[in-house]
Amino acid sequence: MPVFTVTPDALELDGKPFQVLSGAIHYFRVLPEQWGDRLRKLRAMGLNTIETYVPWNLHEPRPGEFDFGGRIDLGRFLAEAADAGLYAIVRPGPYICAEWDNGGLPAWLRATEEIPLRCHDPRFLEPVDRFFDQLVPQLAPHQVTRGGNVLMVQVENEYGSYGSDRRYLRHLADGLRARGIEVPLFTSDGPTDLMVTGGTLDGVFATANFGSRPAERFAEMTALRRWPSFCMEYWNGWFDHHGKDHHVRPAAEAAATLAEMVDAGASVNLYMAHGGTNFGFLAGANAVGEFLDDVYLPDVTSYDYDAPLSEHGALTPKYWAFREVLGRGVELPDPPSEQPRTLPAGQVELTQRLSLLDCLDVLSTGTVHSATTKTFEELGQAYGLAVYRTTIPGPRTGHELRVKGLHDRALVLVDGSPAGILDRNEPSGLPVPVDGAGADVTLVVEAMGRVNYGPLVGERKGVVGGIFHGQQFLHGYEIDPVPLDDISVLPWGRATGAAGPVFRRGVLYVDEVRDAFLALPGWHKGYVWVNGFNLGRYWEAGPQVTLYVPWPLLREGDNEIVVLELDAEPDQPVIEVREQPDLGTPATYIA
Repeated sequence: MPVFTVTPDALELDGKPFQVLSGAIHYFRVLPEQWGDRLRKLRAMGLNTIETYVPWNLHEPRPGEFDFGGRIDLGRFLAEAADAGLYAIVRPGPYICAEWDNGGLPAWLRATEEIPLRCHDPRFLEPVDRFFDQLVPQLAPHQVTRGGNVLMVQVENEYGSYGSDRRYLRHLADGLRARGIEVPLFTSDGPTDLMVTGGTLDGVFATANFGSRPAERFAEMTALRRWPSFCMEYWNGWFDHHGKDHHVRPAAEAAATLAEMVDAGASVNLYMAHGGTNFGFLAGANAVGEFLDDVYLPDVTSYDYDAPLSEHGALTPKYWAFREVLGRGVELPDPPSEQPRTLPAGQVELTQRLSLLDCLDVLSTGTVHSATTKTFEELGQAYGLAVYRTTIPGPRTGHELRVKGLHDRALVLVDGSPAGILDRNEPSGLPVPVDGAGADVTLVVEAMGRVNYGPLVGERKGVVGGIFHGQQFLHGYEIDPVPLDDISVLPWGRATGAAGPVFRRGVLYVDEVRDAFLALPGWHKGYVWVNGFNLGRYWEAGPQVTLYVPWPLLREGDNEIVVLELDAEPDQPVIEVREQPDLGTPATYIA
């Protein structure tokens, strides 16, 4: 069997020097039917290895319930990578960052208490160990030591950016070894003294993450830890936040930085080589400020990342520039001669309508009666919406409705009529005068992704601190958790008339199954399902304009399109099919 070794001086495969030329592709962001296509294209670009994270929150959606099949079959993905001629690097966490909801940590970790995360606390280690007991048997058979293609496995992820608990890191490393991981272990951190001294372990290969000035970064790393130069995350692109610019990095500049590393003999992992999509509710978020907790910035649905292989698998100028660098003196497989085909432009009229508030009897997992508000986690819910209903006593005037700890956005209705929107980033409240005996108040609260980086990882969703009128706590709630994980229960044809969020449904007819892009001009904010599959969030705040529809979601003939509009119905309930993606106005970014 091949043997991959790491010494302070060299990386070797079967006793010979081996330069790892890797690229990140996350199996959970790409449909399985498309894995082979993406992997073969990356091999043809010149990579000899691929890298992937492992999202704990998908593999253990509820405590003790594990899933390693279907869309998240890690073993199948690794086998397909081997078939494409690629080695693999696996980063199992338990924390992965990845611009993924909660950095991959399951929401249920904090269902009952604010347990410490990412440290040597038994309340965190017990579920981590339980997860690794299930995960490692899926991973271990694919190691090169056992005839597979996995070269290395990571311990935690960028831990030096978060904490300094070496005992915790050692527990993870020893646990991986005890469960059967035989290949080299590694850590990855930014090459600063703060991050490296906090996030590395004696005897464990330390790699660096950066996007520019590689000679300087590697020198900083070598001064702190003596290991072969390996950029585990070369940020050749970047991700996008709602309301901000769409990031791009010029192909020639990114290729020049890559060439500087490759020509110097360093190993490198492109982050990302192919980004994919944050389907459903799983896009993460960032927060900025002195302690990364001031302004909340949710990520968009697309994870294109301005990678060399685009979100829908197209070969970009960056692909060809990287292929020229990676293929010097090496015979590479031929890349495809054609770009992916897409559906022709058209329109879909969404003729059927349902009010969300009139469908709580089928959408709610069960009304909860409580004196105080409850978070999503306390309700046993990870994603989607929650509907809070209470009454303000009256008469009273001159007071505002406020939410303490709103995570993340709420449509407010008073006596059944829309009164406004409250947002996590806006401290202002809504004036709500109350005539007569009282006013009925409804808040439809949307979770827009848990923070995936920094001290806010592990935050709860919904209403965290309570709802106030003036300085007075409001008590006495009916709360409906609405996870929206199965919209097949929607009672189309029911007569509904309540104000607030609405579902719209129409039919997209397809002659030949191909990729597609959906645009929603005139719509404001919400989610789109195609044949019951949640594509993700749209929002007029941008920058993303179109949502990607992978071809495996479609079928010849009629295809169901469902839109949930949260804010206000458009004048014309029509969506557009476009032939090309539109991720927003680009702005140059170099990490």
